[in-house]
Amino acid sequence: MTGLLVVEDDPDLGLALRTVLDRAGYETVLAEDGQAALRLLFAERPALMVLDLMLPGLDGWEVLDRTRDMTDLPVLILSGRTSPAERVRGLRAGADDYLTKPFDTQELLARIEALLRRSRPDQWRGDYVEAGLRMVPERRSAVWQGQEIRLSDIEYRLLQVLVRNRGRVVTTEQLLDLVWDSPDGTGRERVKFAVLRLRRRLGGRGASGGEDPLESVRGVGYRFRGR
Repeated sequence: MTGLLVVEDDPDLGLALRTVLDRAGYETVLAEDGQAALRLLFAERPALMVLDLMLPGLDGWEVLDRTRDMTDLPVLILSGRTSPAERVRGLRAGADDYLTKPFDTQELLARIEALLRRSRPDQWRGDYVEAGLRMVPERRSAVWQGQEIRLSDIEYRLLQVLVRNRGRVVTTEQLLDLVWDSPDGTGRERVKFAVLRLRRRLGGRGASGGEDPLESVRGVGYRFRGR
C-alpha cells in the first residue's frame, strides 16, 4: 500500500484528508506541525507529501527546504494562499504541484495519482555515493575520502546540487537559483567564494592525490567530476 504523509495543522481538515486518502487506498500518516512532519518523513519514508504552508513553529517553507535535502519524493502544497506569486514561489522552492483551499476532493486525488505516476523508485536514495564522496542528508555533512566534513547549509546545498548533476555543468545562474533562491541571477561572486570554501573543505584534492572533484568551467559554471 502506498504511504502518504499529510502535514496539516487544522485537526478537522487533517482528519478529513486522512479519511479521503485512506478510502482511496492509501496508507496515510498525519503531522500537525513542521517538526513532527520531518520526524515522520524520516521514519515512514512516504511516497508523497501533502504539505500545508501555515504551520506552527517550523513553517511549510522550511519543511519543504529540509525535505529536499533528504529526498526527491513528490510534494503537493495544499494551501489557503491563493496568489499567483505564492504558487510560483512554491514551485520554485521545490514543490511538484500546488493546490489551493478550498479544493475539490476528486481533483486532489487526481493530482496525487499523477505525481505518483511520475515519481522515481529511487527517490529515497538519500546518501549519494560518487568517486569517494558520500553525502549524509540527516547530518548535513559529507564523507570525503573516508573523512566526515561538516558543512554549512549553503555549502551542503551547493555540493548537493553539483553531485545530483554529476558530470554536467551547472551554470552560475542555476546555482544562484537553486542554492540561494535568487532566480534573478544576482550575486555571482557569492557562488565563486562558496565554491572556494567548499574546495578547502574537501582539501583541494583528494587524500589519494586524485583530481579536484569540483571543476570550474570558465565563464559558464561548475561541475562535479563523476566517475
